Amino acid sequence: MTVNNSVQSSSSFCFPSDSKIRQIISERIEHHKQGVGIVIGIVGQEGRHIIAHGHFGINDPRSVDANTIFEIGSVTKIFTALLLADMVQHAELVLTDPIAKYLPKEIIVPQRNGKVITLIDLATHMSGLPCLPDHFAPTNPDNAYADYSVEQLYQFLSSYQLTRDIGSQWEYSNLGYGLLGHVLARRAGTDYETLVRERILAPSCMKDTGITLSSEMKARLATGHNSALEAYPNWDLPTLAGSGALRSTANDLLTFLEMALVIRETTLSSAFAAMLTSRRPTGVGDDEIGLGWNIMKNSDNEMVWHNGGTGGYCSFIGFLPKINVGVVALVNAYTDKGVDDIAQHLLNSEIPLAFQKG
Repeated sequence: MTVNNSVQSSSSFCFPSDSKIRQIISERIEHHKQGVGIVIGIVGQEGRHIIAHGHFGINDPRSVDANTIFEIGSVTKIFTALLLADMVQHAELVLTDPIAKYLPKEIIVPQRNGKVITLIDLATHMSGLPCLPDHFAPTNPDNAYADYSVEQLYQFLSSYQLTRDIGSQWEYSNLGYGLLGHVLARRAGTDYETLVRERILAPSCMKDTGITLSSEMKARLATGHNSALEAYPNWDLPTLAGSGALRSTANDLLTFLEMALVIRETTLSSAFAAMLTSRRPTGVGDDEIGLGWNIMKNSDNEMVWHNGGTGGYCSFIGFLPKINVGVVALVNAYTDKGVDDIAQHLLNSEIPLAFQKG
């Protein structure tokens, strides 16, 4: 999914009306059949609010709302990057630390031309590692990451030969971010889910975000659907959790955005700021990659964003730092269009909707 390289200026910014947003998402579901339930959250200095339309599932007539839980897929990577930034702020590690420093000594991490893979290389998708390991062969393609083990991860690292220099080229890597989450958890002496909960979720009162859901949370989990709008099983990512394992709600993700926009006080403020301080070019126009965040540039304006997708869901989180507004978009179906274009359009009216006429 791509983003149009344009960012709206602060002097002309205004969110569309709630009725207009509701019309957009209702048409996406009812007319274009590109979702079952969609929840949009918008936030700015004046506060936050939610616009939702649709249902928990094709066979579940409950209406989705601000507290409906969705898989958020690769939006998880922003949480992983925030963990990295926070651990750096607390001097627990350094961005330029080789990842081998935090892995078992017997694991051979690939090198090339005298350079080693560092934490910042993983966080900016500049490690030279592929999107997925070349030995990735899931038993169940509908839950592809479920049986990928730590042992397989280590085996891959010890045998892989990098095809280009580390830091020379941006290439999106689910493997790299799963590895980053694993490395950070090892450094902290815990597992990834516990690390996220203790360092981000609990201090921020994000009670509806996690990997393992309580029975009450499971009851609020919308059913995932594939592009044919058929029910699709949930994903499990035990080893590569840092790449895409989290589930969350629009309300919780708006809380996350409020912290990123410094609308809400948080002990993570310096870590959020650091995520946009360390930048590398992506090779696409003037666009950059921070720690996790994609940074779309147009003159001196920026849109900071990330999207996500699993077998049955799509997600988007993004904001305009100079205007101090943000958008969350969640849908319980994985389709070609997802919700990227809707969220982008809300942040910048010059970015067209996927089904926009004319």
